[in-house]
Amino acid sequence: MESLPDAAVLATRLKNTLIQYHSIEDDKWRVAKKMKDVTIWRKPSEEFNGYLFKAQGVIDDGVNNIIDHIRPGPCRLDWDSLMTSLDILEHFEENCCVMRYTTAGQLWNIISPREFVDFSYTVGYKEGLLSCGISLDWNEKRPEFVRGYNHPCGWFCVPLRDNPNRSLLTGYIQTDLRGMIPQSAVDTAMASTLINFYGDLQKALQKA
Repeated sequence: MESLPDAAVLATRLKNTLIQYHSIEDDKWRVAKKMKDVTIWRKPSEEFNGYLFKAQGVIDDGVNNIIDHIRPGPCRLDWDSLMTSLDILEHFEENCCVMRYTTAGQLWNIISPREFVDFSYTVGYKEGLLSCGISLDWNEKRPEFVRGYNHPCGWFCVPLRDNPNRSLLTGYIQTDLRGMIPQSAVDTAMASTLINFYGDLQKALQKA
C-alpha cells in the first residue's frame, strides 16, 4: 500500500508556491516562444536543473468550463493530444486527488512515452480558479514507461474584466522528464507543447 500525503498540508503548500510563481516580476522571465494568442516564457527553475515555464493566453470561454477541461477527469483525455491515459488513484475532499497519467512520445520519439503520478488540487483564486499539481514518489512503476516528475505546476484562470465570457489562462510548468535526454531537446519540446496545449484546448471548448 502506498503512503498517501496529508492532502490538506500538501494542497496549501502547493497553492502558496503557485501564487509565489504568479508574483514573479516580468523582468525575470525570458520569452521562449510567441504565437498570435499565446506567449511562453522561461526562467531557471529553483527545483531542478531545468526551466520553469510560464504560458499565457486568452481563451474564448468561461473559467469553470476551462478548468473542467484541464483538471483530472474524462474531459482532459478527450482533447489533450499528449496524454494517452489518465486514472484517478485516490480521491480526497476539497477537489484533491492522486492521478496517474501517461504521455505520448515526442520529437519523433527522441522523448519516449512517460508516466507521472501527481497530486492535483483545484481551488478558488480571486475571481477565478487555480488548478495545480505536483508529482509524488509513487513506488509502483510500469516498465514500459520512464517515470517523469512534475515539480509544482498549475493553471490560473480568471475572467477578463471587460468580457467574462473570455478568460486569461496562465500556466506554470516545470517538468523533469528524466531518462537520457539532452536538456535542450526537453526545452524545445516544452515550449511547443505548451503552444499546442492552448490550441487543442480552444478547439475542444468550441466543440463542447
